[in-house]
Amino acid sequence: MGLPGRLRTAGRLLALMAGALSVGLFCLVATAEAQTRRWGAGYFPNLPVQNQRGETLNFYDDVIKGRIVVVSFIFTRCTDICPLTTARLAEAAERLGDELGQSIHFISLSVDPENDTPEKLAGFASAFHSGPGWQFLTGKYEDMRIINDKFGERMRSLTQHRNEVLLGNDATGEWQRNTVFGDLDRFVLDLRAMDPVWRAKVRTAPIDSASNHGYQMPTTPGQALFNRMCASCHTVGAGSRVGPDLVGIDARRPRDWLLRYIGNPDRLRSEQDPMALELRKQYPSVRMPDLALNEVDAADLLSYIELLSRTANAGTPNVGAKGVPPR
Repeated sequence: MGLPGRLRTAGRLLALMAGALSVGLFCLVATAEAQTRRWGAGYFPNLPVQNQRGETLNFYDDVIKGRIVVVSFIFTRCTDICPLTTARLAEAAERLGDELGQSIHFISLSVDPENDTPEKLAGFASAFHSGPGWQFLTGKYEDMRIINDKFGERMRSLTQHRNEVLLGNDATGEWQRNTVFGDLDRFVLDLRAMDPVWRAKVRTAPIDSASNHGYQMPTTPGQALFNRMCASCHTVGAGSRVGPDLVGIDARRPRDWLLRYIGNPDRLRSEQDPMALELRKQYPSVRMPDLALNEVDAADLLSYIELLSRTANAGTPNVGAKGVPPR
């Protein structure tokens, strides 16, 4: 091939490459636009669901439309992550106060709808003192699979469902994944920030150095574990929450039993331990999960609870992480 032929061939190749590049760029733009549009009407199905009160709702119109929401995935037979996630959400709900049910709504979707009847969801919700603005939803198996799939929940088994939650603002189309197992104050800030009006107020508000405390690092062994794993379900000296008040627990139970129970409650229940079974009877809707703690962590955690007990007995009640009292 002579020089002119090679030039013509090179020109055609460049043209094809340019065309392919333009098509690729168009596809990228189209994909980005589709992603910004997909979380809203036409994406979320308007299938019928039932809440814990037995009310039938249309999922998009009655649950999602125009709202700022937190979406979690649970099933009432779960013995580990679901109770912990729901307890942490309940603690976040306490921080939100009257905002929950007005500007912000919680949604817990069952991943086991064939078992999770409205009655069972009602018992589960009651155990965590969920209030107005928090819907626990179930429905037909096929419908719930479609709804959960839209949020990215495509589990192969109950033990493999998502542990994170989703924050969303249907009005603006903003959605993000988050976790309740970090700092709950930050989680609540992330949730409030889904509202562009709130964001605008924060950007223009003057900084109050007196209220800017920042984050305090735990100074006592076991404190971080208690705040992250226990404070959502228990107080020390402020009454029962999801589980029993732990004040004076070291005087009510043998220390070696407490260490075994903290380390592996499932084992004690399977061994038909009388004290473990009595706790199961007292709190039928939720049970102590297996936190997978080693002996050192369990001992640190118990020592911290004992420290809080002594403080409470001295006249200063401990209400758990961040000073949030139970409802």
